[in-house]
Amino acid sequence: MVCLRNPGRTRGAADNPNMGMPLFRDMFSLGLPVAEKMLRPVIVYFFLIAGLRIAGKRELAQLNPFDLVVLLTLSNTVQNAIIGEDNSVTGGLLGATTLLAVNYVVVRFLYGHTTLERLVEGDCDVLIENGAVQHDRLKQELITVTELEAAAHKQGFASLAEIDRAVLDPGGTIAFFANKPTADASRHDEIIRRLDDIMSRLPSTTRRMDHA
Repeated sequence: MVCLRNPGRTRGAADNPNMGMPLFRDMFSLGLPVAEKMLRPVIVYFFLIAGLRIAGKRELAQLNPFDLVVLLTLSNTVQNAIIGEDNSVTGGLLGATTLLAVNYVVVRFLYGHTTLERLVEGDCDVLIENGAVQHDRLKQELITVTELEAAAHKQGFASLAEIDRAVLDPGGTIAFFANKPTADASRHDEIIRRLDDIMSRLPSTTRRMDHA
């Protein structure tokens, strides 16, 4: 017995190529004017630069969980301001391209203008100088001694007493420099090393003398 297919069956996507058109239209059709789509990320970009400059370098340093939470939620906070009511792939690519282009232009411009670069990024702050903690600098950057010690521990220092100099870079990185031993300390360490070497050789020397 031969079964015939129902001629009135519903046609699928393979029989109707026009069914895929709304999908691609939703993915790539811009929901906002191109000018607005490019202007939104530019405004947010310069706002974040100004905001992080005012907030200080400690936000970038992430010295405590609060700083980390702020940076993690900051992107979600300004997300709607960047994308607006447009969720298309084209809009996302256009916004990303705009951000990359603006950042490239800003970096190239600041590269040739050192004074303006220092104004935008700020200067380095010396937090420890000659082994002495600069409490006025810590207060200015809102960094506690405990947070400074925690940052030193991450770089292998047991305590701040081992540090000769600590510098907070404009990017939020704290660079620590260890104390350099003085000439007297170096001579003392050399004498101790030689004494240890002599003590380690004494047993073998004593045995040779006994056999002789």
